[in-house]
Amino acid sequence: MAKNLLIVESPAKAKTIEKILGSNFEVRSCYGHIRDLEKDDMGIDVNNSYSPRYMVPDDKAKVVKDLKQLAKSAKEVWLASDEDREGESISWHLAEVLGLDPKTTKRIVFHEITAPAIRKAVDNPRIINMNLVNAQQARRVLDRLVGFELSPVLWRKIGMQRSLSAGRVQSVSVRLIVEREREINQFTAESSYKIEAFFTAKDIHGKIVTFRADGPLKVADQGAAAKFLESCKHATYTVTDIQVRPTRRSPAAPFTTSTLQQEASRKLGYGVTKTMLLAQKLYESGKITYMRTDSVNLSDTAMEEISKEIKSSYGKQYYQPRKFKNKNESAQEAHEAIRPTYMNNKSVDDEDLKRLYELIWKRTIASQMSDADFEKTTAKIDISTNKEQLTATGEVMKFDGFLKVYLEGKDEEDEEDTEGMLPPLAMGNKLDFREMIASEKFTRPAARYTEASLVKKLEELGIGRPSTYAPTISTIVKRNYVEKRDKEGVKRNIGLLKLTKNNQIEKSTTVENTGAEKSKLFPTDLGIVVTDFLKQHFDKVMDYGFTAFIEQEFDEIAEGKIKWNKMIDDFYKPFHLGIEHTLENAERAKGERELGNDPATGKKVIARMGRYGPMVQIGETGNEEEKARFAKLKNNQSIETITLDEALQLFDLPRTIGEYEGLELSVNVGRFGPYIKLGEQFISIPRGEDLHTLEMDRAIQLIQEKQQADAPIGFYEELPVTKGKGRFGPFIKWNDMYINIPRAYNFEALSQKDINELIEKKVEKEANRFIQQWPAEKISIENGRWGAYIRFQKKMLKIGRKADGSKYEAADLAVIELDTVKKMIEEQVPNAFAKKTTTKKATTATNAVTKKAAIKKPATKVAAKKAVKKAVKAPVRK
Repeated sequence: MAKNLLIVESPAKAKTIEKILGSNFEVRSCYGHIRDLEKDDMGIDVNNSYSPRYMVPDDKAKVVKDLKQLAKSAKEVWLASDEDREGESISWHLAEVLGLDPKTTKRIVFHEITAPAIRKAVDNPRIINMNLVNAQQARRVLDRLVGFELSPVLWRKIGMQRSLSAGRVQSVSVRLIVEREREINQFTAESSYKIEAFFTAKDIHGKIVTFRADGPLKVADQGAAAKFLESCKHATYTVTDIQVRPTRRSPAAPFTTSTLQQEASRKLGYGVTKTMLLAQKLYESGKITYMRTDSVNLSDTAMEEISKEIKSSYGKQYYQPRKFKNKNESAQEAHEAIRPTYMNNKSVDDEDLKRLYELIWKRTIASQMSDADFEKTTAKIDISTNKEQLTATGEVMKFDGFLKVYLEGKDEEDEEDTEGMLPPLAMGNKLDFREMIASEKFTRPAARYTEASLVKKLEELGIGRPSTYAPTISTIVKRNYVEKRDKEGVKRNIGLLKLTKNNQIEKSTTVENTGAEKSKLFPTDLGIVVTDFLKQHFDKVMDYGFTAFIEQEFDEIAEGKIKWNKMIDDFYKPFHLGIEHTLENAERAKGERELGNDPATGKKVIARMGRYGPMVQIGETGNEEEKARFAKLKNNQSIETITLDEALQLFDLPRTIGEYEGLELSVNVGRFGPYIKLGEQFISIPRGEDLHTLEMDRAIQLIQEKQQADAPIGFYEELPVTKGKGRFGPFIKWNDMYINIPRAYNFEALSQKDINELIEKKVEKEANRFIQQWPAEKISIENGRWGAYIRFQKKMLKIGRKADGSKYEAADLAVIELDTVKKMIEEQVPNAFAKKTTTKKATTATNAVTKKAAIKKPATKVAAKKAVKKAVKAPVRK
């Protein structure tokens, strides 16, 4: 009997739902989107109401074929993709490809994968909501138009070999990061002094405790701080006012997509992408509700379960039901916050998912718990020797409420609570003075964005939606506009003044480490140059308000208030005119910054973007008499902040340090990183070493470590065997042959038996690898996993057929002529053996010299063979 076919997005979800629905339903996955816009000519007909042209990608062809066959034999087809606009779009594409009528095909949605939710959805199907489909289609079309038209402008006006791209949300995100970086670079720290007095008193148990009282909010400088401390000598300190007032804290709302991303970053250290991958797994396995949502609502069923859980686990006094309101008025992607599907499940077994699940559980439970009650005490303390007052504040928790379960994390730019507990104080108390400290404090710039704080900012500005944040951040990092990295702090001297109990003022200096940051988003020079170019020529696209306005228009399309084609048209026509104008009139962007003049030559020193990234240049390009010199910036340097001295230092390499064992020793940076050159030997330098300050002793130490590492660990057939670690892992080297070490062997303690086995296996494998070789021609016929093939230079080519159309057998290939093999190569690589012609720019004099040189025939065939052998045996630097 034919079953109902229910199509969902993921295979994990399909298994869970099939168990719930039973034998009447066959549940299959479409593995996400099954169609996308064609890549040729944008896949959009701009002259026909922006009609999109969709195609089924090659990797989805089998999925679609299987679903078509199942749909033909099914009793009825049901569409159950995710509940947001993207999910609605997937259902519509399935209907189109499978030949289903969108007006009658049953579409079901659910916010959680539980038996009641699934059965309720099946009992209450609806049809595809074309307003939601059109809203998603408008987003996809608009983003394709922006990306496909802006990216070629960047290729033409900036370069970088077509690795550049632009996007409506991604470019604005990079702008936020660039502007924050410039704000930090332009920030000048100002110092002031903070006054803190410390007293002792007895607590409620009669124990002597120390507590703090703050002086004036800000003291301008060290002189004013010293004057204040001087005025407090021989003072008595009296409590003149005490105020006690109750305060309370309320819990945060249940998680939305963005708040989950932020809190997982603060508390668990997860990136946005990791958080969403784990949340997706939790949802598909039926552990949590849908994880892409703007809503903070909780269903009535959830509220009942939460009430039972709080009352049974913590007591009635901890329960306080709440209804939270969305800050975002357009929040309609889903109808419920992210929460556990069953509140009595406090954890999950999977270690990868456990921490995130428990975070969601605690946040959900805490949202319906009582406020935390505190008693805040503020005491005013008079100083007898001046008219100033000190203020001591403290907090006592009277009832923990929701804090029993959960406390929301804070971003580092938020103020930290510094209040502690105060001992019992009474009006007129004379306090026991211990010391007063005036410490220098510096103002701090705004913190660089983390992934989580960037999401928070985008949400505040109304840019993007829950489903877009993770891919946006991934894209800007992948495109090298932004990098996620740590920053080391710098040492800074801090002034300290102390008034002691015996009325002496002591002056000292301490050191603090400032500016250290972890996992922050830094703009690259490329990101800065691209941002400046787009802001200059496409100000509207880069405007935060305009980008948010576009999101609002998508919302209006979803509500059926405006036509999607009309919205696209209003945006595209002026945008396209701007593209044409920029291509024709804009100058090439290099991000140039003049640093000064080279003292040695008097030539200009410029920092700018080059073909392969940020660089420094001395002299002008195009000068035939004396060419410009170039140096690549270090990873931690930027065009915007590099100084003239730092730039000139980059030209110190190669730097000769001295002599060792009768050979010149120098340091330089090459294709594979920094290295020491000793005669003709190259020794890699580990990361973190500064080539400009590397001393002879350290260089010799690195050479000796390399020599020790290269010392033979054994012999095979009287030839030495050495070991090392390379790009592909640990290896041993014998007779110019590199042999990878499998995990079954202990690389750190290889025995002679291990060495013999490894070499013998490799020799046997190599013997069977080649059928025929022509080293001078860089051609060989080799045995591969799927049969014999031709290797030509670095290419792997197919073996052709004989003149009669039959295949070559192994015996044939062992005696095949080189000319025949060359013909097979030329069929697959046209002009593979064509001789290179000389360029037209060569002068007559140069041609004459070349002809004379050609008559000499400097190399015989024997010499050529020796050269090939020498090249093969040349050491490879790992």
